[in-house]
Formats: sequence, structure tokens, C-alpha cells
Amino acid sequence: MAILFIGGLGNASNQLNYPYGVTRDPISRAVYIADNRNNRVMRYSSNASFGTVVAGGNGAGIANTQLISTIGIHFDSISNSLFIANHGVNNIVQWRLGASNWEIVAGHQNGMASNTSAGFRLPSDVTLDPMGNSYVVDFSNQRIQFFPVGERNGTTIAGITGISGANATLFDSPVSAALDNQLHLYVSDRLNHRVQKFMRY
Repeated sequence: MAILFIGGLGNASNQLNYPYGVTRDPISRAVYIADNRNNRVMRYSSNASFGTVVAGGNGAGIANTQLISTIGIHFDSISNSLFIANHGVNNIVQWRLGASNWEIVAGHQNGMASNTSAGFRLPSDVTLDPMGNSYVVDFSNQRIQFFPVGERNGTTIAGITGISGANATLFDSPVSAALDNQLHLYVSDRLNHRVQKFMRY
């Protein structure tokens, strides 16, 4: 087992501060890391110890050049971009690699928290299916929201908005999600200490 990053705590190009989500480009083998408290996403080439800021890194804020408390990220090879759960701003953004700013995908640009079909309360992860539809873990709303490509209103496909619990239809602080090749959804249900599987939506 090799340790890729050796710089420890900090904000230099070989350092991180509370790293969370990780995603990978299968072609270049580059790794992208949500560097939570540095409010940025870092790119590390295969076997590199020093990385490059590819999203954020301009201080915490709601401007489209900034991020706040990045957690979950997903690399999309079709659009060559990162989809980012912009946790502290209550939205999901798309940051095209090489761009200097993001485009909003879902949620409110002004950082407002919401439990409506168009909003979030501290989203913690995002993943895409091969058609480009997005699945968002809406952490404090205790639900998973599904957004068809280009749509800004989501559908709750797991959990019940604002209600936590331990039965099979509820979550208690869901954190991350992944799809398998049959598009079944797996959700890390943190405070219930379990992973929930949901059949293809």
C-alpha cells in the first residue's frame, strides 16, 4: 500500500485539510479530492505528491468562483467536469475542468437552505448515472433526490423529507451514495450504522 499524499495538514499543493470525497478519471488515472476546509478540489496525477487546484481555492463564499465545505464529488468523463456537493452553500454545481467558475445544477445559488423539491439542506454527495441524471444525498433533509438531466426540480426517491428514523424507508443522516452497473443505489446511512440498497429508480 502506498501513501499518495505526504504533506499533512495545510493548504499547500501537497497538503489537505479535512479531505472528504474522492473521485477518479479512469482514463488519465488522476484523482480528485474534495478538500473540505480549504474549500477547494485538488487534482493529483497518478503517483504524484503535489496537486493542482481545479475548483474553488478562492476562499469560502457563495460566488461562482468559490466553494464552501466541499464534501462529495463526482467526475463525469462525458463533460470533462466535476459535479460537486457544495455542502455549505446548499447546492450542486458543475465545474468544467479548466474553467474558472461553476455552473449551478440544482439548489439555490444564494446559499439558502430549503426542503422543497428545488432545494437542499446541506447536501453531502452527488453521483450520476450513464444518462447524466443526478442523485443527490440531501443530508439534513434525510432524503435522496433524483434530478433528470437539465431539470432543477428533484424527486425524492428514498427517505422522507425532514423525518429521521431506523426503519427501511428512513435515514438518519445519510452521507454518501453510489450506483452499481444495474443502477441500484447504495446509501451510507451514517447514524443508523448501515448501508441501504434501493432498487433501480
